[in-house]
Amino acid sequence: MTSPHVLPRSAPRRRPIAFATLAALLFIVPAASGCSKNSSSEAPASASDPVIARVNGVDITQGDLALAEEDMGADMPATSPEAKRENLISYLADIIMVTQAADKKNLGDDPDFKRRLAFLRNKLLMGYELQREAKTALTDEALHQTYDEAVRSMAGQEEVHARHILVEDENEAKSLLEQLKSGADFAALAKEKSKDPGAAEGGDLGYFTKDQMVPEFADVAFKMYPGQLSNPVKTQFGWHVIKVEDRRTKQPPEFDKVKDQIEAYLARKAQTDFITKLRQSAKVERLDKAAEQKN
Repeated sequence: MTSPHVLPRSAPRRRPIAFATLAALLFIVPAASGCSKNSSSEAPASASDPVIARVNGVDITQGDLALAEEDMGADMPATSPEAKRENLISYLADIIMVTQAADKKNLGDDPDFKRRLAFLRNKLLMGYELQREAKTALTDEALHQTYDEAVRSMAGQEEVHARHILVEDENEAKSLLEQLKSGADFAALAKEKSKDPGAAEGGDLGYFTKDQMVPEFADVAFKMYPGQLSNPVKTQFGWHVIKVEDRRTKQPPEFDKVKDQIEAYLARKAQTDFITKLRQSAKVERLDKAAEQKN
């Protein structure tokens, strides 16, 4: 059993600001931990990027550690800063030693390696270009314009604060309703009888908008006044007895509280728009389709 939310209670509520749905743009930008003859990365060491180790004549710089940490990501064990630093240096040292061994065998001339290297180069370059597009889109004017448009779309939107008790059959719901009408405490009864994960909170659902609940539940709740009890309501989750605690006009969140969400939205939108524009002007030939048609 779950609550009448569109998503289970364990899932996050909808974000407090309305944005258009975007097609997901997923890409992974691998960290570059390549090796040259002088440094573990192509960029030369500098005063701001000091050399911290040297392996068979190849420098490891502080910047290389940052790339290695990004590359390892979630695989990096939770350790002290000193232990983490040692792990990263060992990781880069292994890369250098193994790469040098591979170079002696001329593995860099292998056709499969060259093909994979070209693919990773293109993927990394794509990531840099998309990051640039995202950064360009994140102007102060664009952030506030998006916020203002979202706030206007929320104007007059109503919220209800309600509690509910969820049970499996109608007769039990009717029995609970009679107890409530006789003076039983709603929160206490919800804790004792409700099958919803929010029972421990006395069935409290907090404030929600109509589109955040399944229609059968929302239609009833938004016709009720504060303090009113509903007749049993059937949804896909079971039978509910609802008590409305309050109604109010939804207040928009402060700009600073949703700034990160707006930035993420604008970044994805800029990247999606950029790729869509490229697709419209690109010449893409499907040679495999032509072969299939001939056969």
